[in-house]
Amino acid sequence: MTAQPDYQADPPGGTPPMGTLAELRAALGVWGFPGDLQQFEGELDALDLDDLTRVREVIQAYRHRVMLRCDPHAMAALTRSTADVSFELGRKMSERNAR
Repeated sequence: MTAQPDYQADPPGGTPPMGTLAELRAALGVWGFPGDLQQFEGELDALDLDDLTRVREVIQAYRHRVMLRCDPHAMAALTRSTADVSFELGRKMSERNAR
């Protein structure tokens, strides 16, 4: 029997496997934002399974949330304060207007 990966540690290659619904559910349970797994299940339950475009959109949205959570640069951007973002935006606008 081979050892299974420990998704509590940093996922190898940046993100956990999410090729199936079971893998996506497992990834949301560990790497998703609080409440993501429950929201995902609720959205899937409410979908018409004949609307494959919408099913795909929901799955892709939640996969993207896990990918964001596993990306240190994305998490750093999400945790920046409003004042910090406003300051940087103002600085960049000033630089652009000075040209």
